[in-house]
Amino acid sequence: MRNLYSFSMAIVLSVFFGSCKFEDKKGNINNITKTYFEEKNALNPLDATQNGQSQFNDQLAFEMTDSHRKKQAEFYSKYENLLTTVDSTSLSEEEKNSYDIMAWEIAVGKEMLQQNANLMPMHQFWGTHLTMGQYASAESAQPFKTEKDYQNFLKRMDAYTVWLDSAMVYMKKGIKEKVVIPRVLAEKIVPQFQDLLTPKVEDHLFYSSCKKFPTDFSSMQKNKFAKAYATLITKKLNPQFEKFIAFMKTEYIPACRTTSGIGSIKGGNDLYKVCVKQWTTTDKTPEEIHEIGLKEVARIKAEMEKVKAQVGFKGTIIEFFDHVRNKPELKPFKKPEEVIANFERIHNIIKPNVNKFFALQPKAAFRVKRTEAFREKTASAEYSQGAADGSRPGTFYVPIPDVANYNYYGDEDLFLHEAIPGHHFQISLQQENQQLPDFRKFNWFGAYGEGWALYTESLGKELGLYKDPYQYFGMLGNEMHRAIRLVVDTGLHSKGWTREQAIQYSLENEAESEASIIAEIERYMAIPGQALSYKIGQLKIMELRQTAEQKMGKNFDIKVFHQKVLESGVMPLALLEQKINRWIATGK
Repeated sequence: MRNLYSFSMAIVLSVFFGSCKFEDKKGNINNITKTYFEEKNALNPLDATQNGQSQFNDQLAFEMTDSHRKKQAEFYSKYENLLTTVDSTSLSEEEKNSYDIMAWEIAVGKEMLQQNANLMPMHQFWGTHLTMGQYASAESAQPFKTEKDYQNFLKRMDAYTVWLDSAMVYMKKGIKEKVVIPRVLAEKIVPQFQDLLTPKVEDHLFYSSCKKFPTDFSSMQKNKFAKAYATLITKKLNPQFEKFIAFMKTEYIPACRTTSGIGSIKGGNDLYKVCVKQWTTTDKTPEEIHEIGLKEVARIKAEMEKVKAQVGFKGTIIEFFDHVRNKPELKPFKKPEEVIANFERIHNIIKPNVNKFFALQPKAAFRVKRTEAFREKTASAEYSQGAADGSRPGTFYVPIPDVANYNYYGDEDLFLHEAIPGHHFQISLQQENQQLPDFRKFNWFGAYGEGWALYTESLGKELGLYKDPYQYFGMLGNEMHRAIRLVVDTGLHSKGWTREQAIQYSLENEAESEASIIAEIERYMAIPGQALSYKIGQLKIMELRQTAEQKMGKNFDIKVFHQKVLESGVMPLALLEQKINRWIATGK
């Protein structure tokens, strides 16, 4: 999964009008897209940092506040009106794509602003508090190379202490209106903050950059920032952490709901419908998606039965799941470094074959890295994009909280998805494409991005992988995992399923450990609709490939198909379908 900033940030594009000048050149789509990106970054500063827009590195958005949402509404209205000045019939193909993407984002963004998700500004899976921790580690997107960089994060930390107060204000409003997250999720947030409180300031996560000063810093510079960071941490940040922990324990957690799905809160059904539209970029209903999920689960389970027979296992499929989960040979690692080394081995296997399928490949560097300790217990494997200028490589993060129980049966498949040719190829190519306006270089649609990554898993045999039936089963297992998501996400949020029902359904249909399944179900509870994007996107890309193969016959070229899917970056699935259909019809 691509590393995102927060649920609200994934769709809500905001603007600070006083910070950006806009020259209204009527009807000029290129000028409109330019300012759209600038203003979007101005009030999504954490995203801006991730995207390499350094002018916002000292800022922090208070995304849950009424004032912020008012600016979002003004932003959408402004650009909705500007698009009406454009003659869309005179645009080039990529300009028309930009026009349509903006129109789609604006429409869904306006729908989201009608919902009350801002009263739930925090959960255990992603968001401002976890992003700030990543940036503080000095191993992520926040740069620590110059004195200005250190000053920037000092200001951002200071703002973060205030952000926590704002979060508490809106969480209290949520308590009053009974718009709160499930208790089981809220309880996971507390240790995320408790783990940050260290006896020595030098061991504090937010002090990390002071142990990694640039070599050209003078003693005076080092002492200045070491003192400033230590003071802010001890005098402001830690007291806020302690205040927030106390608030969670005494006020918020006791008021949290015992229900699992978003449909149980006030306005929850409408919120979920918007979330489904946002994440799938389709108009499919929760019921339609649920039925698709049930059919895919049945299809994949039949394939799993074939693997079970191939390895000679005589028990039931559920017994086979247990066999795979616990097979000692699939848990060979003694040190976390061995897990990382295995992914490097997989990379070396596919390298010679990638050229056969991909004419279009990124220039960006790539690395595999263990997930940081402060978030490892609740994290999934994920890809974090590199810097567009190449100064920071794309990173495949692997959580290894318990190496002795790390089962690698699905690692070949996982590498294809998170790394190459999955997220690393797609995101890096998008950032490197000079034909795209900046707002599209750094954009994200889960159905396209996660759909592409899931589609690439099916290329494993052609790339030299899945020779071991257990690794092929791993591919089926991961595909099943995404099919199950269609069933349990819609089950939780639109059919009244409990957390326990969702866990049981997963246990009956996949080989993931119970601990892993629990973490996944709680993720779906935290981010309604996000888990739908993978399978819905994959099914569309596979459908488009099948259509192209059938209609083009001997003229079909897999390398060109992949190029056509990737070259324009992420977009709603309907736009991708239009693009591929044009290629099928014209060869262009």
